[in-house]
Order: sequence, then C-alpha cells, then structure tokens
Amino acid sequence: MDIRHMFGENFRRFRTQAGLSQEAVAVRMGVDRAHVSSMERGQQNVTLLTMWLAAQALGVKPADLLNEDFEVGGDLAEPEGSPPP
Repeated sequence: MDIRHMFGENFRRFRTQAGLSQEAVAVRMGVDRAHVSSMERGQQNVTLLTMWLAAQALGVKPADLLNEDFEVGGDLAEPEGSPPP
C-alpha cells in the first residue's frame, strides 16, 4: 500500500475514534479543512512537521500514523502464524 494512503487511513481512523470532525482537527493543526481531507485520501505527501502536528491533534504517537498493522476496519491485524484468541 502507498504510504500516503496508509497514513491517510490511520489518520481518519484515529480522528473518527476520537469523535473529531475534519474541521476540529484542522483547527488543532492550524491548517485548512481541505488539507485534512486530502491527507485522509492519501493525496498529500505530508512533511514530518505535518505528521507531528497531526499526531498531537489526535493524541497519538507519530509512528501510529504509519502503522501497517492496522486493518482498514480499525482493529489491529493479527500477526501471521499467531493462534486465534
């Protein structure tokens, strides 16, 4: 998966889990709502500073926004070969 889309999916998942609108996150980050929307759609090649601001706005670690282990559905993916719970 393209890293921009992975970032965008994680960004959207954390935003919705926090119950925040795109506008609310944009205000916290000091950017326009349209910029948040394009980040979520994977259309922005975000800078490290933007990733840091996004993480602070959502109350997560910057690395969480790049985590490949999250499924689109929102739960952590089970590592391959791990026994079922």
